[in-house]
Amino acid sequence: MTRFVLIPGSGGTAWYWSRVAPLLVAAGHEARPVDLPGDDETAGIREYADLVVRAAEDGDEVVLVAQSMGGFTAPLVCERIPVAGLTFVNAMIPVPGETAGEWWANVDAVAERERGAEAGGYSRDFDLTTYFLHDVPPEVAAEGEPFQRPEAEVGFAQPCDFTAWPAVPIRVLAGANDRFFPVAFQRRVAEERLGVTADALPGGHLIALSNPTGVANYLLG
Repeated sequence: MTRFVLIPGSGGTAWYWSRVAPLLVAAGHEARPVDLPGDDETAGIREYADLVVRAAEDGDEVVLVAQSMGGFTAPLVCERIPVAGLTFVNAMIPVPGETAGEWWANVDAVAERERGAEAGGYSRDFDLTTYFLHDVPPEVAAEGEPFQRPEAEVGFAQPCDFTAWPAVPIRVLAGANDRFFPVAFQRRVAEERLGVTADALPGGHLIALSNPTGVANYLLG
């Protein structure tokens, strides 16, 4: 039995995984979404890693799954406990010593997003509906509103101090319809930083909400 430890993105709400976790459990595995104190100015990715380690450390076969900014927490966890696998989902993939704040310029993320907007015919100006909720069912988006919280600046300021990626299978899942991190951009970053070819499934940046069955089947596969 695999224990899937599910790391959310910016804001840290475990609710993000609420559609995927039951599907993993129904398949006979454990699913542990981790709630992170994204709005706490005293807690950054090191403190997030403490919480993820706590959720993972007594599992026999742990697979970390990191969404978006959760990609900066995952390698810190891998330095502290053995894991059987690591999957990034529309994730920020760091290099050792990088901060989440530095990542944007280092990978040219904003320019890539704007190029995607021009090609796709939607606004270059960021708003939640255009970039995050465009393919999420309205009733799901409404359910999630009470769980939303901002990401404190400390989360973007702490360096991701890991030495190397673990010698385990590392996979990258990109939403084919992600407007925030366009799929071609994710594929470039995954190749440059991991030497991994990203897979794609239908879905936007919040793919675990818009295509939970696809995400669960990918993790189980």
